[in-house]
Amino acid sequence: MRKSPSTPSFGLARTLSKRGICSRSQAEKLAREGRVRVDGKVVRDPEFRIRGPERIDIEGAGAAEAAAPVYLVMNKPRGIVVSASDERGRDTVYSLLEGAGLPWLGPVGRLDKASEGLLLLSNDTVWAAGITDPATHVPKTYHVQVAGHPDENTIEAMLKGVVDEGEPLRAGAAALLRQGEKNAWLEVTLDEGRNRHIRRLMQVLGFDVQRLVRVAIGELPLGELPKGQWRHLTDSEVAALRRR
Repeated sequence: MRKSPSTPSFGLARTLSKRGICSRSQAEKLAREGRVRVDGKVVRDPEFRIRGPERIDIEGAGAAEAAAPVYLVMNKPRGIVVSASDERGRDTVYSLLEGAGLPWLGPVGRLDKASEGLLLLSNDTVWAAGITDPATHVPKTYHVQVAGHPDENTIEAMLKGVVDEGEPLRAGAAALLRQGEKNAWLEVTLDEGRNRHIRRLMQVLGFDVQRLVRVAIGELPLGELPKGQWRHLTDSEVAALRRR
C-alpha cells in the first residue's frame, strides 16, 4: 500500500511571514509575548508546526489570513534607515509609507543608512527571497561617487577583486561615468552582495565613497521616481524580477 504524501508544515513564525502578515522576527516576538493563538490556544513557540488548516489569530489584529501581495519600489533618501524601528530614534523607510493603508511590507535586500536609491518592499516573501538569494545572481547597479581619480587600472582591479577581512570582494561590471577635479562617478554592478560591499572594495583600492546610489535591480531602473517617493510595481515588472 502506497503512503500518501505528508502535508507540508512550517513553523508558526515562518507561516506568518509567508502569509505576508509580518516579518519572521516580528512573528517570533508576538508568539513569545503570548499574543498568538492557534485554533483558540495561545502558542508561545515560534517553531510550532502549522500544517495549513489551523486558524491563527493575533491579539488586536484578528485572524491572520494571507494578505494580498503588494510590491513597491521606493527611491530611498540618504540618511533613512531600512528597518521597521530604530533604537536610536532615526527615521526609517516606513515613515515614508505612513497613511498609505498598506499591509506589512519587508525590504527586499539591504541598503545602508548612508546609501540611497532603488529599494524594493513586498509582503511576498518567496518573491523577495528569489531576488536576494545569491544563487540567482540578480544584478544590482549603482552609481558611485568617489574622491580622487580612478583610472583603467582601478576598473581592472575592481573586476579582478580584492580580499577584505577574509572576504572576496569584486564588481561584476564597472565603468567610469565622469571625472571632475576632485572626484569621479563610477557605474558598478554587483551580482552578489556582501555587507558594505562597494564601500569596502573601494576603500581597499584607496578611494573613499562619497555617495552611493542604487539605480537598478535586474532590468528594473529607478528612473525618474522622486527622492522619498514610492510606487506600486506593474505586473510585468513583478514578473520580470520573479525567480521562484
